[in-house]
Amino acid sequence: MKTDDIRIVFFDIDGTLRVFDSTQLSPRTHDTLLQLQKNNIRICIATGRPPLTTPKFDGIVFDAIINFNGSYCIAGKDVIYKNPIETKAVHQIISNAGQIGRPVVLSSIDRMSANGRDDDLVEYFKIAKVEVPSGEGFEELANQEIYQIMSGGKKSEYDALLHGVTGAEITTWWPRAVDIIPKNGSKALGIHKVLKYFHLDKSQSLAFGDGGNDIAMLQAVGLGVAMGNASDDVKLAAGAVCDSAENDGIYMFCKEHHLTGE
Repeated sequence: MKTDDIRIVFFDIDGTLRVFDSTQLSPRTHDTLLQLQKNNIRICIATGRPPLTTPKFDGIVFDAIINFNGSYCIAGKDVIYKNPIETKAVHQIISNAGQIGRPVVLSSIDRMSANGRDDDLVEYFKIAKVEVPSGEGFEELANQEIYQIMSGGKKSEYDALLHGVTGAEITTWWPRAVDIIPKNGSKALGIHKVLKYFHLDKSQSLAFGDGGNDIAMLQAVGLGVAMGNASDDVKLAAGAVCDSAENDGIYMFCKEHHLTGE
């Protein structure tokens, strides 16, 4: 694939755009994003995060943002796509989680609420540099449009969490917690919606990621690039591997492939 055909780049956040223990972009990554836009290449976030916990970076305005692993996509003020979990499924998941002693966090577009917290859930939110939300309005929120349910959970608990649920599925990027999203939702679906919105072909797209929930994304673009800190399964699914986030892998890749005009 010719990288000079690239017109849009999608980025995961933690472990990709920035290292896990940082709240900011490195200076090189920050400058790379600006330079891509200067070269008429759109930049987009693709994350499992809700809008409320999606970080903002000084001086950077992303052309599009894919939230909830593809279930809610925006470009500027335009809502490109939205696909909430069915309310019946939301209540079933809350019940299932309660039966195995797992509190959950519900997330709508503009609100989050939890019905408790455990060590796994607290640690999961710490990775995102935020705290588990309070339980204010939990019952009310459960009857509104919910796009993602977050819970602590190991692989052995997945079947119990989704018992009797047909309209939702689990995606993960950390082994002790889950993101429950609408069935058939993924970052790949979000990318398809964004490409259609901007009238771009798959061959004109590039993506960077490091987690298990990035695999579909890396395979949905013309060239998927795994970070050097990604797990082996992510690297195997990618078309290329760059250096780690800690070593400014995005900057190095874009420079070497002349995407930033250097």
